[in-house]
Amino acid sequence: MDIDAIRINFNPEQLGLLNACLAFIMFGVSLDLQVPRFVEILRNPRSLFVGLVSQIILLPLLSLGLILLLKPPLSLATGMLLIAVCPGGNVSNYATHLSGSNTALSVTMTTITTLLAALSTPFFFEWLLPLLPYAQTGRSRLEVEATAMAGSIVQLIILPLLAGFGFQQAFPEWTKKLLRPIQRLSMLIFVAFVLVAAYGNIAYIFRYLHLIFFLVFLHNGLALALGYLWAKGVNCPEVDARAISIETGIQNSGLALLLTFNFFGGLGGMALIAAWWGIWHLISAFALALYWRRRGKEISAD
Repeated sequence: MDIDAIRINFNPEQLGLLNACLAFIMFGVSLDLQVPRFVEILRNPRSLFVGLVSQIILLPLLSLGLILLLKPPLSLATGMLLIAVCPGGNVSNYATHLSGSNTALSVTMTTITTLLAALSTPFFFEWLLPLLPYAQTGRSRLEVEATAMAGSIVQLIILPLLAGFGFQQAFPEWTKKLLRPIQRLSMLIFVAFVLVAAYGNIAYIFRYLHLIFFLVFLHNGLALALGYLWAKGVNCPEVDARAISIETGIQNSGLALLLTFNFFGGLGGMALIAAWWGIWHLISAFALALYWRRRGKEISAD
């Protein structure tokens, strides 16, 4: 079967559960948002600006260029594009901390791109989708419900973030007690979220693994390299460049997966790209973080 013809469907109960899982994850993320961190970064916002340009502008353009070069099937191309315009994933904050890089910068970037996602994700997706190389070949294009997508992102991302931040302000002692358990539970939910989506479509994954693995491996690797080289090219400090690299390479694949189910009928290639990205970026980000952590220790020893 042509991968563009595959449809992966969840019933309303399963889709509602996935939506609730993502909202809980974002609630957990917001419990650790600290105003002083943002104030510190905003006092010297150069690296923040460089990082936001990398993630919000350069990554989608890189993705479009990669699609134009490789011309993957339409559903895979749209999945790559959707991943690129989603906000940063919260796993990036832990990976940045593990690497010994600027965690405050990472948290600030994740928060800002997440808050902007209701506008930036549907805007850039709608803007870049017609540039894919399929309109010229007579193949059908997807239509984007930008307003509905923005409303969905507000419900899935923005409202849980605001609720979590309000909770920590109102109940600081409870937040201290609940923060670590909720963060661990959120991580387990995220991993289970991706694995369930992957397991439910294991036959499709194995059938197209060679193609999906290659695209995600290349796309994610170039995203990590883009963030680092761009930041170093404009003379950001090493710890900031590493944080920007990880932020650019880790995207909110859970959101991409849910948007695929909610707005694109479970289009198979899109869902498979998002699911495999969710697995692979954990491997790549933590491997890179451990490498940088080791390199940092070697440099300190020298």
